[in-house]
Amino acid sequence: EREQLHELYSANVDRVKIVPLGVEQALFSPGNQIAAKAALNLPDGPILLFIGRLQSLKGVDVAIATLQAMEHEDATLVVVGGASGVEGSLYETEIHNMANKLQPNKKVLFVPPQPHYILSTYYRAANLVLVPSRSESFGLVALEAAACGVPAIVSAVGGLKNLVEHGRTGMLIEGWNPTEFSQMTDHLLSNPIKSNEIAMNAVE
Repeated sequence: EREQLHELYSANVDRVKIVPLGVEQALFSPGNQIAAKAALNLPDGPILLFIGRLQSLKGVDVAIATLQAMEHEDATLVVVGGASGVEGSLYETEIHNMANKLQPNKKVLFVPPQPHYILSTYYRAANLVLVPSRSESFGLVALEAAACGVPAIVSAVGGLKNLVEHGRTGMLIEGWNPTEFSQMTDHLLSNPIKSNEIAMNAVE
């Protein structure tokens, strides 16, 4: 941002201050996972969470394909968001069709957009948050997940590379190969000590 202001408008960089986005910790903080799952009436087993607009840019299709490729047979993907953009409705139909073709024991729950203050309950209910964005200027979902103590597996694009320290506060994946996302997801679900370590680092 600073470089573009200088290059395009000859702005004095000494007068440009960068104020990073943040989260309201009164809303987004660690909580009881069991209570959160009960409050949302979510099924037993690992919960994967995707929050965002239902458009190709956000990679919901990658999240569904990740669930398909996982070794954990009892995982549920919760998708919170609504269609967006000119092709939003078409894309929404495509991802619903993808979800319908999954084996019966792997479920995708579609949840309409929620008020911001309710999202923290969804984060707390999750074992992992998936952010497979194809482009991301900042990546607020990854930061909200961190504040709630939930490890995030994210694409190594845009602002996400600045938000997530690979292996310490989350996991960065190069590209959008569902196999790589699924292997990392299975790894963290099978290694709760490592997952908890990432969660605590993320909160800090």
